[in-house]
Amino acid sequence: MAQTRRRLRSSTVVLGGMGVLAAALSACGSDPDRRCVDRNSYDYLKGYKVVADKNCKSGSSAGSSGGSSGKGGRKGTSKSVGNADWYYDADVSGGWADYGTFSRSEAVDRGGFGCSGSGSGGG
Repeated sequence: MAQTRRRLRSSTVVLGGMGVLAAALSACGSDPDRRCVDRNSYDYLKGYKVVADKNCKSGSSAGSSGGSSGKGGRKGTSKSVGNADWYYDADVSGGWADYGTFSRSEAVDRGGFGCSGSGSGGG
């Protein structure tokens, strides 16, 4: 009987290994999942109401300044949220976000596969 052992090509092994390495590194290097929420909308059962991202500044938080100074000439006239902020690593359901954190650094410290801060606990 002839042996029919199949050998993987070296390119297949290298590409597979690169995929695993990329997944491990991106788990630590990428930004945590975030949603723009209205801090004034907290509901005990639902959490915070998710609002449009444009209500949150591109930085880590929008503070309580909010609002717009003019009427603006854009088509969509959605209501501006005065106290919108980024909410990280939350469970999102039906337009509401809960069990997250407003601290980006805390969300990053929760870590992923291969991260140094994966044992911080809490929640």
